[in-house]
Amino acid sequence: MTGKFYEAPIDEYLPQNGNRGYRVTRYELELAYRVAANRLTGRAAITAVTTEVRTRFALDLAQALSVSKVSVNGIKAAKFAHQHGKLIVTPQQRIPAGGVLALVVQYGGTPKPVRGPWGEVGWEELTEGALVASQPNGAASWFPCDDHPSSKASYRISITTDSPYYAVANGTLLRKQTKASQTTWVYEQAEPMSSYLATIQIGHYRKHRIGPSHSAVPMQAVLPPRLRANFDHDFARQPRMLEVFSEKFGPYPFEDYTVVVTDDELEIPIEAQGISIFGANHCDGRRGAERLVAHELAHQWFGNSLTIRQWRDIWLHEGFACYAEWIWSEAAGGPTADQLARAARHNLSREPQDIVIGDPGPQRMFDDRVYKRGALTLHALRLELGDSGFFDLLREWTIRYRHSSVTTEEFTDLAGHYSLVSLRPLWDSWLLGERLPQLPPYGGTSTG
Repeated sequence: MTGKFYEAPIDEYLPQNGNRGYRVTRYELELAYRVAANRLTGRAAITAVTTEVRTRFALDLAQALSVSKVSVNGIKAAKFAHQHGKLIVTPQQRIPAGGVLALVVQYGGTPKPVRGPWGEVGWEELTEGALVASQPNGAASWFPCDDHPSSKASYRISITTDSPYYAVANGTLLRKQTKASQTTWVYEQAEPMSSYLATIQIGHYRKHRIGPSHSAVPMQAVLPPRLRANFDHDFARQPRMLEVFSEKFGPYPFEDYTVVVTDDELEIPIEAQGISIFGANHCDGRRGAERLVAHELAHQWFGNSLTIRQWRDIWLHEGFACYAEWIWSEAAGGPTADQLARAARHNLSREPQDIVIGDPGPQRMFDDRVYKRGALTLHALRLELGDSGFFDLLREWTIRYRHSSVTTEEFTDLAGHYSLVSLRPLWDSWLLGERLPQLPPYGGTSTG
C-alpha cells in the first residue's frame, strides 16, 4: 500500500512521466474554460511532502499551456522553466526532507491532447463542449501534475464555463453558482485519485438519477436530452450490475457513480474515477454496448480504487474489467463465464502468440490480448480455487488495497493463501509465457 513518503520508481513504460523528490497529497484546481475559443486558464495549488532535499522540483505540464506565475510555500519561485513537457521549479529556499512543498501555478492556453504511442490522450474539444480522456499520460494536457499512476491524491476541482453548458468533474458537487453568463461548478474528490483518472466533461447535458432513490450507491446520468430514451433502455440494468459486482468484488469503493454520454461519437468508452464516459454511438436503444457498460463499471474497483503502481501491470485493470463482462453476462442470463472464456481462448489461439501479458511492453499495453488473456488468467485461477475461494480472494483484494497502489506480485501472493498447492505454474504459463495455455476442465461451478 502507498505510504506517506513512498516514492515510486520511474515507470519503465513512460519514463518521461512522473517526478522525483516529493509525494503529492492534494490538488486544488481553479479552472475557467471558454468553449467557443477552446481557451483554458487555471490556477493549480498543489500540496506535497518532500522525500529528499532537492534544489528544484518538476511537474508534468504540456507545452500547449504557458505558465505565468509560480510560488513555493507562499514565496515567489526563484525561477521556473517550462520545456519538453516539464515545469521545473526552483524554490528560494531549500526544503528539508519530509517538509511541506506547497506549489501554486498560474497558467493558460489552448489545451489539446498529448500525442503518444497510443494516439492522442488528454483534453479534447467536442462539437459543443469538451472531454478529458487521460489514460495513460494525458493529465498534463490540462493541469500541472505528477503524472504517475501511483501518485494518488485528493482533489478539489472548480470549473467555470459558459452557462448553457453542464460541467462534470470527479467527486461530489459541493456547489454551483451562476453569475451573468458564467457558471462555476465545484467538485470534491476525497478518495485518493491518480492524475490520469481526473476528468472534466462539458456539454449541453442534463442530469437525472438512475435506479431507485433508496439505493445505497447513488447513480446518475449526464447526457444530451435527445439520447434520454435510448439511455433509459440501454443502461436500465446498471443498478443490477452494481449489485452483482458489489456481491462478487466487495463494496462499491466510492460515494456515487456517474455516467456521461457525449453528443459526439467516441471510439471507446472512457474510464475516470467515479465516472464513465460513453459516446452517442453507445446509446443505440438495443443495449448493443452493455458489455462495455459492465466493463467501465468494474473499473471503479479495478483501476480506480486499486490502481497499478507500474503500467506493466495493466492486466490488473483490463483483465479484471474484461472478466467482469463475463460475470455480468452469466448473472444476466446470457452465456456463462466459462462459455465466454472458452470462446475467447479459441479466438486467441488463432492470433500471434508473441505477447507476455505480465509485461507486454509500452507499445502493446493496450493490446486486446492483454484484456482477453488477463480475463482468461482469472478464469483459470477460478477453476483452480473454486468459486468460493476465488470470490473470497477478489473481495479481500479490493478491501485490503482499497484506494491504494497495487502490483501483480501483491495479487499473486494473496492468491497463494487461497490454494493448497503452488500457483506458480499457473502464473508462469498465463502471465509470463508467450504460448497460450489450455484452460482446465470446467468443474460446473457458477457465479450464482
